[in-house]
Amino acid sequence: MKDYLSVNDINSLPNWIDDAKKIKQNPLMDKALGANKTLGLFFFNNSLRTRLSTQKAAMNLGMNVMIMNFGNDGWDLEFEDGTIMDKGKAEHVKEAAQVLSQYCDIIGIRAFALLKNKERDEEELILKSFKKYASAPIINLESSLSHPLQALADIITITEQQQIKIPKIVLSWAPHPRALPHAVANSFVEIMHLYKANLLITHPPGYELDPRITKNTPIEYNQKQALEKADFVYVKNWSSYIDYGEVMNTDTNWMINLEKLGKAKFMHCLPVRRNVIVEDAVLDSSQSLVIEQANNRTYAAQLVLKYLLEAKAE
Repeated sequence: MKDYLSVNDINSLPNWIDDAKKIKQNPLMDKALGANKTLGLFFFNNSLRTRLSTQKAAMNLGMNVMIMNFGNDGWDLEFEDGTIMDKGKAEHVKEAAQVLSQYCDIIGIRAFALLKNKERDEEELILKSFKKYASAPIINLESSLSHPLQALADIITITEQQQIKIPKIVLSWAPHPRALPHAVANSFVEIMHLYKANLLITHPPGYELDPRITKNTPIEYNQKQALEKADFVYVKNWSSYIDYGEVMNTDTNWMINLEKLGKAKFMHCLPVRRNVIVEDAVLDSSQSLVIEQANNRTYAAQLVLKYLLEAKAE
């Protein structure tokens, strides 16, 4: 594996899950693997779990870590080819990516969708530019379209908690006052396809995700009906894909409560708005897996770093 840009870079999901669980049992088992190696984490957007869990994963592997927030710590980068750089942007990604590759053995990039132009966001310009010009392996720390580290942590969590071979898993939209990207939902759907789970998506009409990602996944517009006999309920807001980036619905009836949840386990990537996305009683209950999901972010990141370090050593 040269890079980890999406869950489609996973060559054998069962093997990855097994290896992640071994790492979780003994996080320092490969402490020497990253000795004298440097991970660079570069953020174009805010982060808590992604930043700290990936940093902790690197430390578990004995790596050094450098972190920069572009826009605050570094120069504002230009990504377009042929641009006359006579305005605000002082450095081009062509030079920046090559320079960072000299400093770092692995590079992580986090750059959200702007939700203003669908075609523009789908180009994944920042992530793909670093892949194009960097010589170091690239890890996607969340991009316009995907969040593969979160999805890997999610599937690890599900396999630890599931009681039956093929659980019913529901991805439910929930209201939010702001327009949010599709990355988490996209990657969750994609990794469920790799897992061959019994996945159902529920959301109000008009909130369909990209059909190229959901493919034949069943969609139910009646949330109550969708949640019946669910084993896991993954809740996430996303803005409209059809009316791109728009908030078309703020119906508070889509918030998850204990009655809707039933006996299912509750999942969310965090951060979560209490009593908007989900009521306090769910988050504070034993059915909530959000803290365990966050914990598994470290082992998901550590697994990816381990594989990339091993590939570089070959």
